[in-house]
Amino acid sequence: MAREFTIVGVVGLGTMGAGIVEVLARSGVRVVAVDVDAAGVERGRGHVEHSTSRAVAKGKLDGAARDALLGLISYGTALADLAEVDLVIEAIPESLDLKTSLFAELDRIVRPEVVLASNTSSLSVTQISVHTGRPGKVVGLHFFNPAPVLRLTEVVRTVVTEPDVVADVVEFARRLGKEPVVIGDRAGFIANALLFGYLNHAVAMYESRYATREDLDAAMRFGCGYPMGPLALLDLIGLDTAYEILETMYGQSRNRLHAPTPILKQMITAGLLGRKSGRGFYTYDGPDSPTVVADAQTPGTSSEDARGVREVRRVGVVGTGTMATGIVEVFARKGFDVILRARSAEKAAAAIGKVGKSLDRQVAKGRLSEEDRTATLGRITPAVEFAELADCDLVIEAVAEELSVKQAVFGALDEVVQPGAVLATTTSSLPVIECAAATSRPQDVIGLHFFNPAPVMKLVEVVSTISTGADVVATAGAVCARVGKHPVYCGDRAGFIVNALLFPYLNDAVRMLEAHYADADDIDTAMKVGCGLPMGPFELLDVVGLDVSLAIERTLYDEFHESGYAPAPLLEHLVTAGRLGRKTGKGFRDYSR
Repeated sequence: MAREFTIVGVVGLGTMGAGIVEVLARSGVRVVAVDVDAAGVERGRGHVEHSTSRAVAKGKLDGAARDALLGLISYGTALADLAEVDLVIEAIPESLDLKTSLFAELDRIVRPEVVLASNTSSLSVTQISVHTGRPGKVVGLHFFNPAPVLRLTEVVRTVVTEPDVVADVVEFARRLGKEPVVIGDRAGFIANALLFGYLNHAVAMYESRYATREDLDAAMRFGCGYPMGPLALLDLIGLDTAYEILETMYGQSRNRLHAPTPILKQMITAGLLGRKSGRGFYTYDGPDSPTVVADAQTPGTSSEDARGVREVRRVGVVGTGTMATGIVEVFARKGFDVILRARSAEKAAAAIGKVGKSLDRQVAKGRLSEEDRTATLGRITPAVEFAELADCDLVIEAVAEELSVKQAVFGALDEVVQPGAVLATTTSSLPVIECAAATSRPQDVIGLHFFNPAPVMKLVEVVSTISTGADVVATAGAVCARVGKHPVYCGDRAGFIVNALLFPYLNDAVRMLEAHYADADDIDTAMKVGCGLPMGPFELLDVVGLDVSLAIERTLYDEFHESGYAPAPLLEHLVTAGRLGRKTGKGFRDYSR
């Protein structure tokens, strides 16, 4: 028979503890709230009363319900007040010594069958549990801040936690209106373990000046649909908090990718903690303000960038696949004359037909007029010979993701396209410099990595090599702006920005699954509900294709030689077995039914 948690104790009444108290009382649970002194109790009471008053003002709670809620809570400073509770949730500062001392004392006070839960976000629940005489009844119960708003809770089981305790706590979390996920006891649990490696990687990119803070954040917002970019998110979390979590994770994993990037410690020492101090990666108009203001790192005006921009009127696109036809549509709709080069007249006609069907869908949805559709198609000219691209000002290669194929295209373009034209590759993972080396004009070659589907996705990664001319970079940025895309700039490294940040995170999720710390559904739920991501890692891998994902991860590993980038064996095995995701009906999940 499942345990009944009718009276719950909460120890620690900071922002998180007070939020947990409110969550419990909102669900009709009697709460005994304890803090170390009267000042702490009053702060916690103030948090709850202020939060519930706001809920009344917004019409989310009526006055009578608020009074009933507050009546369920008793406050005190003595742990002895917890003697009759059914469950204790600890929410004190993130110190292992403090937590182990508290749990040892709680063990002496509460009844033997009472479950003890820690709200720790990164410390070992196992280490906390062994300081009690009931390690089988100790779990992690990690709420996310603000607890009354965020639905995710991570239920952390140790190697000795009793299965019925986990089941009862999961059911209780559901009773509170939360979305519980179960995870083994590892640093960072699910959400933080996957999130903070990604955030740390973004900081390393910033520290090495690989990309600006604005471009790093824009890349992940526009390229992946993330609600916030990594550096803006770190400012919100607090750089000191992030540093502590990374230190804890590195202490357990010894994965170098979890070792805090040095600039984090430097910024913390300088008092740049993020929003709470008014300055972190960005500058804000005051402490605790979300409003970003210009500072010395803010990009300059576009008038400065316009110098040296080459004129682009006629655009060539080489290729007939989805990416190529999408790019053709993007440019033609914005008034450019476009030449679509294919290997045969039939392929060219079929590709233009695909553009026509895409435009037809836009007409049907009321997003495009019949006149504009006709005009757009009228600006597209089919071609078979490379020589027909001779007078283009910009030629974009969008053929198969094979270096030898791309190099052959660039060699052919070099022979026929007019001097001064910009030659661009849409590669997502191959070195742009290898394409440039196939020409006699490497200064004119650049990467323009559009995202699929090109007519919809706003992001374009502008990738410059060590040979690319500054005027070519400026021209690429200006062209992106003319077709309504958001350009971000980076150097010629494997993965550029988005894939270099995204795929190590996806690989970490696969490693977590194959180590049996959590199942795929719980991992996906944690990242969607806890971090606000549009898709969980396994949903995304199945959409992208496991073979494509594996190829990108191998490219990253070959370039950086980081052990943490080595593709997870489970991913290798699934690809070998032909389980490639949605396109084959099976990947991490079965879509054939």
